[in-house]
Amino acid sequence: MSQRACIKLKQEERTRCEIWTRVMGYHRPVSSFNPGKQAEHEQRKYFQEKK
Repeated sequence: MSQRACIKLKQEERTRCEIWTRVMGYHRPVSSFNPGKQAEHEQRKYFQEKK
């Protein structure tokens, strides 16, 4: 098993990650949702379908 070095970045070195999701057949960034829809997105549960 390989060991990974822990990399620490300063806040100014970080890049914001934009999260997109599929809504009604098309993709939209979660940041464009209204506050209620953003809260709903945070509560979603994801699953892996068994083969």
